[in-house]
Amino acid sequence: MDTRNPQAPLAKATRHDVWNPEEDDTLVCLDVQQETHDVKTFTFASPDGKRFAFKAGQYFLFDLEHNGEPESRCYSISSSPHRTNAFSVTVKRVPGGKISNWLHDTLVPGASVKANGPLGHFVRSEASKPKLLLLSGGSGITPVMSILRELADSCAPADVAFMHAARTPLDLIFRDELACIARRLKGLRLHFLPETVAGEPSWSGLTGRISADYVRLAVPDIAERTVMCCGPAPFMAAARGIAAELCVPAAHYLEESFDAAVIDAPEIPAIQEASAKVFQVTFPKQARSIEVTGDQSVLSCAKKAGVRIPYSCANGVCGTCKSKLTSGAVDMNHNGGIRQREIDAGFFLPCCSKPLSDLVIER
Repeated sequence: MDTRNPQAPLAKATRHDVWNPEEDDTLVCLDVQQETHDVKTFTFASPDGKRFAFKAGQYFLFDLEHNGEPESRCYSISSSPHRTNAFSVTVKRVPGGKISNWLHDTLVPGASVKANGPLGHFVRSEASKPKLLLLSGGSGITPVMSILRELADSCAPADVAFMHAARTPLDLIFRDELACIARRLKGLRLHFLPETVAGEPSWSGLTGRISADYVRLAVPDIAERTVMCCGPAPFMAAARGIAAELCVPAAHYLEESFDAAVIDAPEIPAIQEASAKVFQVTFPKQARSIEVTGDQSVLSCAKKAGVRIPYSCANGVCGTCKSKLTSGAVDMNHNGGIRQREIDAGFFLPCCSKPLSDLVIER
């Protein structure tokens, strides 16, 4: 991180200057906003003044350093894609979380960070129904907030139910802004569901956890809507079951996940022939060597052997497991989690790579 000269102006951009993830990887922090007692929003711009082209619901992968060790984290964009000069991510402080605590305690306006993006497929498609239910729990509000802000900025007619669950009323992220948007965006209905009234005993709404009965009452036409859900895994599991119970077609239920669709690779005889072979994969920094067959991913075998490789999606999307391949060759089928120039520099994603020879990995 470079915190020198935090007041230096950003370069002016022409209308053709757009952030290119194949070429650009540096962001400068413009602003830090306290949203709740444990949530902050960080706004970033290109130091070269480039504009950002992203879809509401996408995320950036941040390559950070903590105590001299590289760390990667994915954070959803919470700002509107119509505001192209900068973008924001909203981060909840996680107890014991290395990077969320570092961001909250250390990142200040003027600081520089490395990032890759935009990435992700949690976006509305042309096949989406015009009526929406945006469903979020806790800090999972960030991608659906981007979607709502986009709708508000477009001034287009909207039919949106926005349901947000949190621990307490004080944990309702963007509460005041959501109320403000609801006053000017006709067709938006807000439903806040805190689990308890701790900190705000005068709360006048319902409390508890999401249930089929609650959703049926709050959004009786849910089966006619595209449902977009993001939140902790238990919350999303409950929402998924409720949506199915209330007859939402599977094709119209989307949830934020870093899982990627499998991309079919063409059949290559040489690779299939190699699948029966066993290769030695060495991690010199960890003084470990494991065996991986030609039909196994490097990450899956490393996990089983207890070799430390940070990862998130395990499908070549997020780039968290990015590693330096110092010797050997792999068959890699990624889904956008690595740039071509990084591949040219010898990096690869162990999660979606199978060995074609013995490997030496700098991790």
